[in-house]
Order: sequence, then structure tokens, then C-alpha cells
Amino acid sequence: MPPILYAHPFSSYCQKVLVALYENETAFEYRHLGEGSHMQELSGRWPMRRFPLLVDGERTVIEASTIIEYLQLHYPGPCALLPDDPDAALDVRIMDRFFDNYVSTPQQKFVFDALRPAEVRDAHGVGEARSMLDTAYTWLEAHLVGRTWAAGERFSLADCGAAPSLFYAHWTHPIPEHCRNVLAYRQRLLARPSFARVVDEARPYREFFPLERPDAD
Repeated sequence: MPPILYAHPFSSYCQKVLVALYENETAFEYRHLGEGSHMQELSGRWPMRRFPLLVDGERTVIEASTIIEYLQLHYPGPCALLPDDPDAALDVRIMDRFFDNYVSTPQQKFVFDALRPAEVRDAHGVGEARSMLDTAYTWLEAHLVGRTWAAGERFSLADCGAAPSLFYAHWTHPIPEHCRNVLAYRQRLLARPSFARVVDEARPYREFFPLERPDAD
């Protein structure tokens, strides 16, 4: 039996795993968390109720990055998302953590704050998140000089995370025009067939986004 993925197509961390699956055309059963009893099933397996969640036989794997590494170990495909060389793999993991911690996390701060009642919103926290995104964009602009992908010339785990992170971050706090390398990288990610598929699958759920969103994407 193929592994089972509990996921929602609009979730950035679910998209991260879906990009990896689509890159390697890995067979899997998609249990959409907006349908049927799938959220209840997930809760029974993982009381934190966070997703994505991968179930492979008796094995339950949590967290998007770990799921992608698990897939490479047990369901390898033509696109090796983590290099065999330990130093190169470390570079990929560093960039993976960069996109999760310094792009996705502050981006989600804006979203979660917008979902709160007005009287309990955290303007200070949103300001800190805005500053972190600005710093992240500036750092990434320099990092991407001479690179096609986040960790070099090969598409990797880091790019699986970068794709949804930068996609939503640009909606939330736009990448400035002077960060041309970052904007060009985001466009390369959008043109990647695996992520283009993910974006199309998520289109029906765009009304879930609580902030104003651009029409360009």
C-alpha cells in the first residue's frame, strides 16, 4: 500500500510535502483534511492536530521536513531532495530551516493575528514579524547571487519549503522591488511543475486567506 498523507491543499507546510511528492511522482493516498472524517483520524494518530501527517504502515511521521526525508529514504525517486554528500546536505538543511523559521513563521504571524478579534490583536508582534521578513528578504537577496536554487544548482528539500513560504510571504508583506534575485527565484519556483500543480490545487481555497491578496498569482 502507498503511504497516506493527511493534508490540506492551502496549508503551506502541506504544500511543502506535496511538492516533494510531485517532484518524484511518488504514489500516495491523499486524505484531504477538509473532507469526511479525515481530521478526526489525524487527531487520533497525533493529538497535537498539526499537519501534514504521513502514515506508512505502522509508522507515523510528523513535520514536513521529516516527512520529506522519510520519503527519500523509503520511496526514493529521480529527484534526490537531500544530497548524499554530508556537507551539501547540511547546506540544504540550513536553508530549509531558514525558510521555515525566518520566512514562514513571521508570515504566519500576520495571518494568525488577522484571524483574532480586534481587541486581542498583537500589533507589536506583527511589527516584529514585518521586521524579520524585511531582514530575511535582504539576506536572501545576497545569498541567491549566482544560484538557481536555494542551496545551489539542484532543486532540493530547501526549495520545497521555499516555494510556499515565499508564495504566501509575498502576499502578506511584499518582497521589495530591489530584491530582484528573490523575486526571480520566486518566479522560478512558481514555474516549477510540481509547485505550479500545488498552487492550482489550492486555488479553490483562497478565500481562507484573511488578508488582501494580489491577483497576479
